[in-house]
Parts: sequence; structure tokens; C-alpha cells
Amino acid sequence: MNKNLLAQEALAQLPKILTLLDRNPHSPTYGCFDRNFWQYKIIDFPSGMSQEFVYPLALAYHTKIEHNPFYQQPNLKNWVEAGILYAAKSSHPNGSCDDYFPYERAAGAAAFSLLAFIESYTLMELDNPQLLSFFVKRADWLAHHQESGRLTNHQALIVLCLELLSKLLKSSRWNQSKQERLEQVLAWQNPEGWFQEYEGCDPGYHTLTISCLARIYELNPCNRLKDALAKAVILAAQFVHPDGSYGGEYTSRNTYNFFPHGFELVGKWLPEALSINDQFLQGLANGLAPCYADDHIIGHHTWNYLLAWRDFVADRRMIEPRPQGRFWLQEGGILIDRREDTELYLALNKGGVFKLFHQGKLIASDTQFSLQVQVGNKIKNAVGHLVSNYQTVVEADKIVIKGSLGWAKQKQMNPLNLMVLRIVMLSVGRFFPNLIRQILQKILITGKQSAPFRFQRQLQWQNGYWQVIDQLWADTWDNLISVGIGCDQTSIYVVMSRTFQLGQLQPWLDLTEQIKQISPGETFLLQRDWGKKA
Repeated sequence: MNKNLLAQEALAQLPKILTLLDRNPHSPTYGCFDRNFWQYKIIDFPSGMSQEFVYPLALAYHTKIEHNPFYQQPNLKNWVEAGILYAAKSSHPNGSCDDYFPYERAAGAAAFSLLAFIESYTLMELDNPQLLSFFVKRADWLAHHQESGRLTNHQALIVLCLELLSKLLKSSRWNQSKQERLEQVLAWQNPEGWFQEYEGCDPGYHTLTISCLARIYELNPCNRLKDALAKAVILAAQFVHPDGSYGGEYTSRNTYNFFPHGFELVGKWLPEALSINDQFLQGLANGLAPCYADDHIIGHHTWNYLLAWRDFVADRRMIEPRPQGRFWLQEGGILIDRREDTELYLALNKGGVFKLFHQGKLIASDTQFSLQVQVGNKIKNAVGHLVSNYQTVVEADKIVIKGSLGWAKQKQMNPLNLMVLRIVMLSVGRFFPNLIRQILQKILITGKQSAPFRFQRQLQWQNGYWQVIDQLWADTWDNLISVGIGCDQTSIYVVMSRTFQLGQLQPWLDLTEQIKQISPGETFLLQRDWGKKA
């Protein structure tokens, strides 16, 4: 396997990251990576998450590979230290930071960036007591703060931060907090192997949790953590698609995330973990990795790819074909069916959203019905891909999912909304940031409000191919504007979702004219045959 693909992909992001950085030593925002704040001046506070970008710079500085212009460049050391100093300067007095609104005190942003600071401080051999004092303050805040929502990857990040800082400072200050948080992470691992992310199983964030836990295990090994990691890795192996891509809209948080570093670490004692990365590298070589090069999320994969390159295990086995058959996460709501030359990845808890591969290539990505509907003076979007408890029947050669469509979460900000949010956060909200977070999560992410449309999706295996029969019912079709099925629709707010991946070049299936031809009270029926031999 060409491990250099990981470094090349990551190093290609460095010019963008450096463009986001205020590199002027005489600027009051020297070291700030939030270009919207320091350059465009279109927001009124810097995102604390952006300061995580010091970590890719520190790793690039140490990545000795051909055509790396950043290797051992002295300026990078200066910029890394400036970035950490700016984070200390722009944080709240208790060490926390904001991400998307003032006084948010975002645990995720604080944890991601603290990990970056500790690791970068060590890599660049910095010597600055002011920064160490800042690390302690932020670690204390993280150790005692519990955010709303179940995001296991954040909890694992916090444990890793506390472990690394304890090692750096040779301190036992956070021993109890580390143990309590790790217990929480392990408690949030479902018996099926996946870690809770909001409403279920997201294989993408699952790989980030594995990455953190694998580092923790190396720092402080224990059998219980090793068992949890083994179970998590064996599960992750099921989600690498035959073309080397990973994840997508059939998962709970709709992400294509893949963090490879943990598999290299676990692969030292569980060789099966290495084959996961080998398959992903095949997809990377074919351009199938998603694009995460936007201003807010460019950092995560960049540093993780560089770590995977650095810790790449040289002795690897050949990739063995996965066995045919069915793999069903009944609690996770995801079913994978492998037979003959097809692989089906199906979300039973998301209305039957699926990806279908034939002879190693993606032939169908389907995110269920989407309807534009006139409701009074508003245009609303009814969709079939929201997480819910649908009626399902799973047989050997037939799968049926029934339920109602739900109203898509399409809340947008406007000047009035932003003004209200600012006023709330600058007054009472600053004292109750978790309450505001819970309200926003309910509006933007969790829960489903049913729409007056019902569906049934049937997937039937026959004669070597999958036949998909969709039915749609409504009391009236009069208020429909447009109907279709897309390959990549999602309707909840997740920062790492809605990234571009080559599989999304599949065309939109426009069903508007077909539905407009049916009479009131009639059922719309759509039949498609996937992978049928000519």
C-alpha cells in the first residue's frame, strides 16, 4: 500500500490552512485562523475550533516526504506558537471557547483545539509557561463540563486531552476525571459495537472515537479498553464499501468521515484493523475520499491523515475478501447484505435510504422521496430519510419499510434571528449555554415531525439483482410542487455532513410529472431494477 497518499492528501490542504491564518506578527489578531473574523470582518467573534489548525502545521513540519515544502520550515514553528497564544488570548476566563455563537462554550471546539495545542507544543518543543497554564485551565473546564447530547467522539477526545496533558506535566490532577469520562465512553458503546452519536450509529464519527481510544490505550492500556476497541474495529470493517469509500447518508449523522490513524495503532495487535486502511487507501487512490476543505472542518482529517502516515505499520497482510451474507445492526438500524457481486447498505431507521454496489462500483445512492409542498404561504419539504421508528419486515430475500414522511429541518438564520440570538447570549444565555445548545439541537438535529404523506419501500432480491418498489400515498396531491429522489439529501444540521464525494454525481430522479398524472386518492408506484443482467 502507498502510505504516501495519506501525507500527500493532507499536505495539499496546507496552503488553504495558511490562507486562513493571520500571519502578520504586528496584527492584533496574529495567530487567528478564522479568516471570516480577522480578514473579512463579517463575524463578531473568532471560532475557537479554528485554532485546531496549528496541529496540521506542526505535523507538516515533521513530515519528511518528497515534495513537502513545509518540512522543517522555521516559520511554521512561529505560527504554531502564535496560534496557541491567540487561542489563550481569545478564550473565556475559564478556558472555554466559542464555536458558532458567543458565550457558547463549546466542548467539541475546546477538546479538538486542546488536543491540537498539547500535541503541537510537544512536537515543536515549545517552552512557554503561559501556554501550559492555559492548557491546565482549559483541561479543568473540560473535566467538569458535560455538554448536551450524546456525542461519544467528544467524550473520547476529552479523555485523550487529559491523558496527554497529565503525561506532559507529569500530573495526577485529572486521574478521577479521566476514569469517569472513560467509563462514560465505554457505557455509550452499544453491545453491537458502535458508539452513540445523537440518534444512533454513525460509522464516520465511530472512526474518530476509535482514533482517540487507540491513543488512550497506548498511553494507559487496560483490557477493558482493548476489548472495546477490538469490537469497534471489527464493526468498522463492515462499512468500507467495495470501491474503498466509506459512510454516507445511510448513517445517523450523514457523514463520509474516515479517520485512519486509530486503525494503524490498533493494527499493531489486531492485524484486521490494517486491512480497513488498505481498502480506504484504494478508494483514496481513485479519488473517492470526500472533500473537507472548507474553512471550519479542514483540520480534522488533515492531522489524522498525517498521523496515520507517521505511524503506518509496514508489515501488512493481503486483503481477504469479506464473506457473503447479511450483517444486521438491529439496534443501530443498518443492514448490510452481500451476495453474488452486489453489496447493499440499507438504513432501516431512515426510511430505507441505501447505497448499492455492483461488481465493486456504486450503481445507486438513494435518499428516499423528497416533496416540495405548498402549505399556506410557505413552501415546505417533506422527506423520507429522517431517523424514526419505521415499520420493518426483514426476510431472506425481501425487506419492507413503511412509515410517514417527515418535514425537513430547513431553519435558516436571518438578521432578526441573529440579533435575537446575540441579545440572548449576551444577557441570560451566557449563564445557560447548554440550555441554548439543547434548544438548537432540537430545532436543527433531533426529532421528527410527521408530514401527511405515507410510503412503503420494498427491496426484493430475485434472479441475481435487487428490485426496489416504492409506493407513496397522500390525501391530496393538489399542493405538490415538485417530487424527486436524490442521491445525497440530508435534512439535519451536522457540521461534517453535506460534503462532496464523487458518488454524488448521480442524477436527481425527477418524478413530478409522473405524480401529477395520477388521480386524487391514487397511489404512486415506482419500480426500479438494480444490477439486473442484460
